[in-house]
Amino acid sequence: MTRAADKLRGFLDTLELLGDRSDRIQYLIDVADRFREVPKEIAARPFPPEHEVAHCESGAFVWAERGGDGLDFHFAVENPQGISAKALAVLLEESLAGAALEEVLAVPEDLPYEIFGRELSMGKSMGLIEMIRMVKAQARAAANR
Repeated sequence: MTRAADKLRGFLDTLELLGDRSDRIQYLIDVADRFREVPKEIAARPFPPEHEVAHCESGAFVWAERGGDGLDFHFAVENPQGISAKALAVLLEESLAGAALEEVLAVPEDLPYEIFGRELSMGKSMGLIEMIRMVKAQARAAANR
């Protein structure tokens, strides 16, 4: 397993330990509270459309940059109530910090189902899956710069 995969697995293992649905929801809210928006030196409003996540109800944006030995990610979530988008952004940012392109591309696109379950609306699920796809696309672009 790669370092990024280990971090993702650790997060998912923590969620599994929280058997009660309300405990899982509170944990994800706590994760979302750690969300920090893209630094101004990376991007400022209005954000460029090429960084916008398609189909995301929360208006998420993704940036990747080379940092240290790998890639680093930054996110913006325009909807202040976008808890699931913010939680996923925190998870991806923390798990993939310094990751190699191959580690980023190995993130499963169905990860939102493992995190949030299948109770989310189709629209919300699609937006979260598109966040992962955008992370991969931005990682490819940053790796080629």
